[in-house]
Amino acid sequence: MNNKTTNYNPILDALEQKFEAINQKTETHLEGLLWSKPITYWDYIQTDALLNLQTQRTVLPDEMVFIMYHQVNELLFKMILWEIDQLCHTEKPKTAFFTEKLRRISRYFDMLTTSFDIMGDGMEVEQYMKFRNTLTPASGFQSAQYRMIEFSSTDLINLIDYRFRANIDRNTPYSHAFEHLYWQAAGKDYHTGEKSALLINFEKKYREEFLRYMEEYNTINIWQKFKQLPLEDQQDSALVNAMRHYDYTVNITWVMGHLNAAKKYIESGQGSGEATGGSDWKKYMHPKYQRRIFFPELWSEDELKNWGEGL
Repeated sequence: MNNKTTNYNPILDALEQKFEAINQKTETHLEGLLWSKPITYWDYIQTDALLNLQTQRTVLPDEMVFIMYHQVNELLFKMILWEIDQLCHTEKPKTAFFTEKLRRISRYFDMLTTSFDIMGDGMEVEQYMKFRNTLTPASGFQSAQYRMIEFSSTDLINLIDYRFRANIDRNTPYSHAFEHLYWQAAGKDYHTGEKSALLINFEKKYREEFLRYMEEYNTINIWQKFKQLPLEDQQDSALVNAMRHYDYTVNITWVMGHLNAAKKYIESGQGSGEATGGSDWKKYMHPKYQRRIFFPELWSEDELKNWGEGL
């Protein structure tokens, strides 16, 4: 038995192949390990950077709760988009893979839904009604990641204000469809159609990115990926239940949790009753008004008719 066979190490062999493929010397990279620092938890998680992202605009302590809660929301939105990206960019996902990704996504939204007590019961109303005035015209309405979750979950027609759906189809220019998304109404004056500062600022920051995202997911959103599955797989009960759970959780359970938390403060009697961004928050948030439904074909006629009712 020669030395080459005796000293064979599969890990070193794999490293040789890896670095040869990119025209690099294995020895150089191994030598670099001699001088590299061992990883620590705080370096890997970037704890110091993370804990320095909270900047209050007031001296009121409960504002910190508000900031951190919304930052946690955005991190969970990023986790959701991470899973959606994998699912939608897999050319032919297997049913088990599809179902598992939806379950992960739903767990994140379940976590968001059950977390509203942190904000709903975790701040003094008096403090909130003071610091909220420093936030105008900003609003949670301006969460770009939440819009991306919507764009990547369903066909665009399901996000169009129901008043304009009859005149919009898959051939409608994205820029035209964008102006008729359901949330546009929350940022416009009902009488003049003029856009609020809330909406103007939001579009200035994200409009072009949204249009690119809308186009990218036009044929690979979650619903389109579902319809591309073999018919037998589309009837898989575990997958259908996962699709329905996701749809209901995002568009009813989570929305109502958000609405009820907002009601406690906005309708407290200590303020104007208006959202910080000036949106018509009740009609924007309540599912029975805009009837946001990602997968309408998976619901019965009666379920669709009563969507968001009795809550």
